[in-house]
Amino acid sequence: MPELPGLAAKPFRLFTQEEVDKIDRAVMWTLEEVGIQVNSERARELLMKGGARPKDDSTLSVPEGLVREAVERAPSRVVLHGRDERHNLELEDARVYFGTGGTVLHTLDLDTGERRPTTLLDIARVGRLVDALENVHFYLLPLYPNELAKDDVDVNRFYAGLTNTEKHIMGGIYSPEGLREAIALAEEVAGGAEALRERPIVSFITCTIAPLRIDATYGDFLVEIAERGLPVAIPSEVVAGVTGPVTISGSIVVQLAETLAGLTVAQMANPGTPVLLGTVSTVMDPRRAGYLSGAVEMGLMQAGVAQMAQHYRLPLYATAGMSDSKLPDAQAGYEKALTALLVGLAGANFIHDAAGPLEFCMTAAYEQYVIDDEILGMVMRAVRGVEVSDEALGLDAIAQVGPGGHFLTNPHTLEHMRSELFTPRVSDRDLRERWEQNGAPNTRTRARGIAKQLLAEHRPPGLPEATDRKLRERFSKIALPEEEARP
Repeated sequence: MPELPGLAAKPFRLFTQEEVDKIDRAVMWTLEEVGIQVNSERARELLMKGGARPKDDSTLSVPEGLVREAVERAPSRVVLHGRDERHNLELEDARVYFGTGGTVLHTLDLDTGERRPTTLLDIARVGRLVDALENVHFYLLPLYPNELAKDDVDVNRFYAGLTNTEKHIMGGIYSPEGLREAIALAEEVAGGAEALRERPIVSFITCTIAPLRIDATYGDFLVEIAERGLPVAIPSEVVAGVTGPVTISGSIVVQLAETLAGLTVAQMANPGTPVLLGTVSTVMDPRRAGYLSGAVEMGLMQAGVAQMAQHYRLPLYATAGMSDSKLPDAQAGYEKALTALLVGLAGANFIHDAAGPLEFCMTAAYEQYVIDDEILGMVMRAVRGVEVSDEALGLDAIAQVGPGGHFLTNPHTLEHMRSELFTPRVSDRDLRERWEQNGAPNTRTRARGIAKQLLAEHRPPGLPEATDRKLRERFSKIALPEEEARP
């Protein structure tokens, strides 16, 4: 079995156990006493079958016992598969993975640097870039193909992902027909419906609507995905101070109430459905009451939800590594690094949005994916922590070198320096003279060059030619050029 990419964190703890228990009680109180609005008839029927009681025409009181039972039914360990098993994601406890995310509408063109609408070709090319980036562990379909009709979006996004990376594919969906087409597409690639359930190479997202609502469309999607036994993330999208309390702990209560309500629906539809608790929540900008993606409080919020997910022994779909900057600049670097480090050290499992997005998740940049891969490599080095073994302590080396010596040529240094130290590809660590000799490039310039090189040289295996031909015959909506689909 090849070594898998994730790392188990020794989690950073935001709350004491007493505070965890207090938040848990507040969540259960919210679901039972305040209730949740359920606009999907299928989801509503399932919850009422489990003992939920109507508070009014659309709001249900969800009893604590029903929620606790659903938590017990849901798997504590969910494996999301890559087409190549070395890309499998084992989501449990505090094991950490980072990847892409968002439904970004614009990209900074790799050649001109100008902002333009995203296209299906961008989805394919970013997938190929992600396939080559070591610290981006999964491909959550991050871009929207603006040139396509809505009914053609789902099958094309999943096809573009599956044909350009062997890493796990996750995506949101836009129509019931699109959901079924995406599942049928993945079944064809996986070798059938049962094969896809056993080795899910794709998974799905069904958002709740803050505050405390399950949407009709997404609620129906959730039930259908659960009935098929496929993995589903159920993220809450609270903006603290707008659709949730302005306090971080108060917004965490609303987030957990929403995502646990969704989990309860999934377990009522099909006990044992692999579910990721989810949060893409953040705080508002108090100057304009608008959404922020680079606030440090967002990192604290996600870290707190990670601790609560570990309390429930459930895997978590979280978000970190975004920025409100419009360009790949210093602001993007520090905002992305701070939230990614906080959420990674907290042991969140499936941390999306961590590569690529800028400008409140409305814009992405090819070179930003490369920069973020480096940020995430540093974060994963921090998540790995520090080994304290007899070999790591190096007492023999200390004795050999002694006072006044040096460790540069000692065998202990040569044996451990590659595994102990993170080596960057984008960062400049040369002396000024050499940097100037090379044209004094800044970070964005260096990353742009690496992105172009990877896109020119990296060739993922793609789908078998017979499978690809069968998909194109079955799904006439597929719009991606064959030469891009099979690099």
